[in-house]
Amino acid sequence: MGNYIHTPSFVKWQDVSNNNLSLSPAQYVRLVMPNNNYLSVSQFLKRPLKRTDLGVEVGSLSYIDKSPVRFIRTKALQKHSFLPDLNSETALPILPSDFVQMNLKEGDLLISKDSNIGEIVILDKDYPNCMLSGAIYRLPVKDEWRYYLLAFIKHDIFREQLDFMVPKGATIRHAKTLFLDCKVPLPTKNVENVICFISSLTQAIINKEKIIRQRHLAIMQLIDKELEEHQKANRFCYSLPTLEEVKDLGRLDTNMYNVYFKNEVFGIMNYKNGCQNIEELGFKLSRGQNLQVSNIGKSIYSEDWHTGFYTLVLPMFLSKFGTVDEVKYLGNRNPLKTLKKGDLIFGAEGFEKGRSIVVVEEESNTITNIHGITIQQKTHDLGKAIFVKCFLDYLRSKKLIDLFAVGGNGGSLAQKYWPYIPFPKFPEAKQKEIVSLYYNAKKYDTSGFTLENFLEKDNEFNFGAGIYELDKSAKQLKQILNKAIDDIVNDRKVEIRFSL
Repeated sequence: MGNYIHTPSFVKWQDVSNNNLSLSPAQYVRLVMPNNNYLSVSQFLKRPLKRTDLGVEVGSLSYIDKSPVRFIRTKALQKHSFLPDLNSETALPILPSDFVQMNLKEGDLLISKDSNIGEIVILDKDYPNCMLSGAIYRLPVKDEWRYYLLAFIKHDIFREQLDFMVPKGATIRHAKTLFLDCKVPLPTKNVENVICFISSLTQAIINKEKIIRQRHLAIMQLIDKELEEHQKANRFCYSLPTLEEVKDLGRLDTNMYNVYFKNEVFGIMNYKNGCQNIEELGFKLSRGQNLQVSNIGKSIYSEDWHTGFYTLVLPMFLSKFGTVDEVKYLGNRNPLKTLKKGDLIFGAEGFEKGRSIVVVEEESNTITNIHGITIQQKTHDLGKAIFVKCFLDYLRSKKLIDLFAVGGNGGSLAQKYWPYIPFPKFPEAKQKEIVSLYYNAKKYDTSGFTLENFLEKDNEFNFGAGIYELDKSAKQLKQILNKAIDDIVNDRKVEIRFSL
């Protein structure tokens, strides 16, 4: 278990007797939190929870293909993000007649009581056309405690308490309102400054996550605009596939013959400066490292880095914004297939395929697994690699990656179909403009940061930073935040600093 739960190696007969002779191991596990200065979650709320704070279930019969209103599921609340992850799987279109207006506002805290219990997010804007599932509460938190409470609920101390309190064994676990009894420790030294420190760090991380989403949207819009404004005089006219097309693809069961696919691809191929495929751009494709024991022998997997270990970046941990939500580390004595600066990792399989990242910095021992495609180049041209990555994101946003793919369980974008993927020859200036939104080589210098000017200085950095720099600095602040929370939990002095 985690750092705050103690499992005894033995129990006394007196303890067994006091627990009604229960021999269940869970009865003897204890929460260890040295700081006795705490409030329960309920004490951070303006008022007791009401039925109106809970979402409403609509049932699967309400789900439809298109609608102006959506139903937010618990899957939208993810551990890696302070903001909701809304997509076709987590925010479902429903019948307008079944929609319940909940007036979701920017700054609302949403917490899951079922399934992924205890996950919490803060809304980045108003969502007037969305409603919550019956497994999500909107917390009426006191304004002055909003970011402090959010930070602690995101931390392991909260999750481990809730896991400790909620019965295990069921397929779907139900926390009900037990989360209200979880303890949130308060600092005992330099109280006001430490609370401000925790709140400011949390606010800064949220700001960065918001801007990452804005940068990603701006990239998609720039690509769309460039394609639309620089078309040749040709006009799209759909025609059924010819025998030559079928022979070339070698398949009948593919989406590459449908009207939408052909129309979207035409818009790319009809770009005035022409197109290239991935090989013509100077890249070659290969599968990631096969990590099976039969291929590389036994390995040691770890959540923490150790000298000589490989950094394992799995496609399942890539976000749609081109960031890495989580990494693992792998120890193996054999030389494995590593990635270099300017290489791409592309998730080629499953329902979330099409997500990718670029290896921006020269890092040794970075690998991915066989479920990812590695896209490598001899020249290690970082700008070219980032433009390819951004355009792959564009194709994914247009659903074209899904349509190129074949097979069940989400399908797979096999390597043999990559020659059919067109990449437009944008002018160098336009490519640089797009690339700068993802990577702008800006150092996060915290040397002049103080508690008083932190948010202002941080926003100055954010203004010119790309997605990569924003994500990297957000991860740095998360480490500092988690260290500060650990110190509060263990009743240690919290050092107010903004560098690791």
